[in-house]
Amino acid sequence: MLLSHNFDISEDILPALSREEFTQVFIKGLQDVAECRLVNNPHWIVSVLFDAEKYSPTQMGEYYANALVTLRREQIQNGQKLPHILILGGIKTTPAMSTSPDSLQPGEWGVDVVETRDGDSFLAGIGWENAIANKPSSSIFKVERCGE
Repeated sequence: MLLSHNFDISEDILPALSREEFTQVFIKGLQDVAECRLVNNPHWIVSVLFDAEKYSPTQMGEYYANALVTLRREQIQNGQKLPHILILGGIKTTPAMSTSPDSLQPGEWGVDVVETRDGDSFLAGIGWENAIANKPSSSIFKVERCGE
């Protein structure tokens, strides 16, 4: 799986994460279930290798959400709520944009890790329901954490 990061909140609430910091969230948070590394790609940030016989894509999405929530709980200011965290996964069905090994290839999972003030508005803004309408449920997943 390849992970990207969509940071759609004010830095007054939480600091933005560099590519390296974002990668460390998953290296640390998934150390018992996956091997993670920073990738050289303008969109994708983290490659996650895991045992697909042991963990489903949705289970991995839960791990991604938990890892990010753990970090953000340490960073949130008193009285503030955590942002909505969306983990949106889908299998690539279109041709690859590049032959680079760090580019998402057909049949591989791409996962957008989203931090936003309003998950419903974000999903509406990207047309999530329309995008997934004709896709088999086995080729997509969504994990959501709302202002925990």
